[in-house]
Amino acid sequence: MRDAIRFTRNGQVHEVRDVHPRTTLLDRLRLAERRTGTKEGCAEGDCGACTVALGRLVDGRVVYRPVNACILLVGQCDGADVVTVEDIAVDGALHPVQEAMVTHHGSQCGFCTPGIVTSLFTLYEEGERPVSRAAVNDALAGNLCRCTGYRPIVDAALDACAQPRDRRFEAHREAAAVALAGLERDGGDLFVGDESRFFAAPASEESLAALLALHPDATILAGATDVGLWITKALMEIEKIVWLGRIASLREMRSTPETLTLGAMVSHADAHEALAAIDPDLGELMRRFGSAQVRASGTVGGNIANGSPIGDLPPALIALGATLELAGATGTRTLPLEDFFRAYREQDRAPGEYVRAVTVEKPRRHDVFRCYKVTKRVDEDISAVMGAFRIHLEGRRIVRARIAFGGMAATPRRAPHAEAALAGLDLDDELAWAPALDALARDYRPMSDHRASAEYRALVARNLLFKALAESAGDEDLRIAPRSSGRAAAE
Repeated sequence: MRDAIRFTRNGQVHEVRDVHPRTTLLDRLRLAERRTGTKEGCAEGDCGACTVALGRLVDGRVVYRPVNACILLVGQCDGADVVTVEDIAVDGALHPVQEAMVTHHGSQCGFCTPGIVTSLFTLYEEGERPVSRAAVNDALAGNLCRCTGYRPIVDAALDACAQPRDRRFEAHREAAAVALAGLERDGGDLFVGDESRFFAAPASEESLAALLALHPDATILAGATDVGLWITKALMEIEKIVWLGRIASLREMRSTPETLTLGAMVSHADAHEALAAIDPDLGELMRRFGSAQVRASGTVGGNIANGSPIGDLPPALIALGATLELAGATGTRTLPLEDFFRAYREQDRAPGEYVRAVTVEKPRRHDVFRCYKVTKRVDEDISAVMGAFRIHLEGRRIVRARIAFGGMAATPRRAPHAEAALAGLDLDDELAWAPALDALARDYRPMSDHRASAEYRALVARNLLFKALAESAGDEDLRIAPRSSGRAAAE
């Protein structure tokens, strides 16, 4: 068993032993290493001032993605190459992204600039060419600029990425690949601390189950996009952390003609393509899931296991009839995803159990699927209402429907009264939809909060169901088979 967190920076292996399990990467960089280029802004992964690039080996090549250092724990960097804004220039020569930011006057006060540069660095190094304006906007959705305005920043990104990719950073990437391969050869469990306070990262599910059996009170950590806020905002005294990031079996994806299975540690970024292949609405949902930084860190299993009533994925997966696999020292079990959520932040998960995988049933030929995310702003915002609909047709008749909403109750939940009211209806008879629309008032009693009033949520849910039915009725091709292209009409 290994007792040190190990990662690389600038070709050097860093070993960290004497560290509190709650220590964030941002605090490590700024306070211990005095790398102060990376800034703290919101301390919740929203503004992007703390963005760094994290590189991991993928098929022998180091692939870099942006992450929020303010909510990423130091232990999660184990086995990765950490690149900060100070590391991007090579031998004193600015990276092309940095040069373009200077040329296009993309910085004023400079506070947000390091995070913006690092986000654009990952786009430059890993993005598909040609890079479009939409791709730049997606890459910057998690970076708030307080004074410059985004036009010169976007122009800088487009200018830099329009040129042939500069190879100067390849030497760094190749050196990191060698160093990380050396770290990978030690595949044992990681345990830093003692029995009362530790950061642990088992290397197998067997070790994980055994550790959770000994410490059922430990906090299970996936991407830290939620748990990180427990630390930085709620100031929770978490003493025992078990990170799932070193378990390869939890990162597996399996696709058949009928189903898609996603391991709990599949990131939202990695799940995007597979989910978009099921339906374009799912692809658009994942594009709007947080920011590039959040999608790189956050996981499918984490979005389910935290039990949030406004998580984006659970309503869509429930509408698709997903099943959840749980595992622990006593074995594995499966249950319908909708049954996992018992009450607010309360799930059907015994002490020592963990979410292992979720299996999604793909829409069949005569199924129509729709999902819509309604937020105050289009990008990087939490849902006020999230609606998902799967409608099975025979000709123009609705045989059955699965409807699920987030933001309408204490848990993601189906709408049984509305589903029953839709069964047997003629899709072309718009007047006949009224009982199903009215039935939503019996299925949900939404609450008012700072995101939306109860009245607004009730009206939006009704409108989204109408929208799904209208779209299903309006296009022959969309009506009889899953779509292969297009984007969701979400506001």
